[in-house]
Amino acid sequence: SLFISICSAKQASALWTWTMDAVSLSVNGVSYTEAAELSKPDDPFNGPLKSIAPWNFTVLAVLMFVVTSLSLSENFLVMFVTFKFKQLRQPLNYIIVNLAIADFLVSLTGGLISFMTNARGYFFLGTWACVVEGFAVTFFGIVALWSLAVLSFERFFVICRPLGNIRLRGKHAVLGLLFVWTFSFIWTFPPVLGWNRYTVSKIGTTCEPDWYSTNITDHSYIITFFSTCFILPLGVIIFCYGKLLRKLRKVSHGRLANARKPERQVTRMVVVMIVAFMVGWTPYAAFSIVVTACPTIYLDPRLAAIPAFFSKTATVYNPIIYVFMNKQFRKCLIHLFTGMGTIPESNLNQTSDRPVMTAESQTGEMSAIAARIPVGATVSPKLEDPPSDCGPFAQLPIPENKVCPM
Repeated sequence: SLFISICSAKQASALWTWTMDAVSLSVNGVSYTEAAELSKPDDPFNGPLKSIAPWNFTVLAVLMFVVTSLSLSENFLVMFVTFKFKQLRQPLNYIIVNLAIADFLVSLTGGLISFMTNARGYFFLGTWACVVEGFAVTFFGIVALWSLAVLSFERFFVICRPLGNIRLRGKHAVLGLLFVWTFSFIWTFPPVLGWNRYTVSKIGTTCEPDWYSTNITDHSYIITFFSTCFILPLGVIIFCYGKLLRKLRKVSHGRLANARKPERQVTRMVVVMIVAFMVGWTPYAAFSIVVTACPTIYLDPRLAAIPAFFSKTATVYNPIIYVFMNKQFRKCLIHLFTGMGTIPESNLNQTSDRPVMTAESQTGEMSAIAARIPVGATVSPKLEDPPSDCGPFAQLPIPENKVCPM
């Protein structure tokens, strides 16, 4: 009897334990085990966000595939054509090729990684890959952004000639490239060292600086980064292109009445450049400032991801605006693919090192206009053209470093 009682007690205890494990004390239809699982925060390195439907990541993956494919194709074409035709390897084109390289690297790192992570729905590559991707995209993106600013300054330098007869040469263009890469590295590497950090974005498939940090030190970095990598280059672009347009308008009302058509062409190009810059980067800059000023603000992850993804589209239209609108580049491109048309002649004769002054031996419309603009202040339309030792070549659109002063 005693043995039967002990066995019955053990069976009852085992039955109670099994029942408790199965039921888990359900409260309001949700067990404690399930409730603890639901309250656990999402880890973007281990799985997709549960609050976002999978089709959202599919849309982003398709978008990044299209943008990355176009960007890689266009920018590689720019680099290849420049390598193929030495006529394009001029000082004014150095920064354009640098822009193509930076956009290519942005797409190669951020574009491909973003496509893969969105296809999986989360950043499956891990924490270190997140830091590398965040730094690479930010670094190459700022290199491209500052390349636009330096390009505007070079065009202002060629057209307006603020230093008189000093011309843009290869060494000046190389110094501009060194400034762009060094300055960009200075302001994008600190998060790797601990001044702010590169972390996964709210949507969990890309990495970026920590805009949401409440630390005052992190705030100081965001403000400095915004000032040096958006406000400053934007100011350079507006100042230089504004001066350039004023110069063109001034000479078009003088003795260079035939400059009205180039003025209209360059005006349209300048407006497109500034609008493209603002469209590509203003949403991302405004987003970073808002979340830095109000780190506790709630934004839907899909809404918060739009500025970052939209800024990557700049790598697609930058080559179209800054390269394919260049007449000399277009001629080389047509000749490369069709073998038809004439290609611009080189600055050097085929049989000698003597410079050849031809209408196509310059770097595009900007230098052609620069060759017609005299050094100095406003020219009165009533004055006759002073004699020049350049003879009939004075009005040719020759290279800006070969122009005879008028």
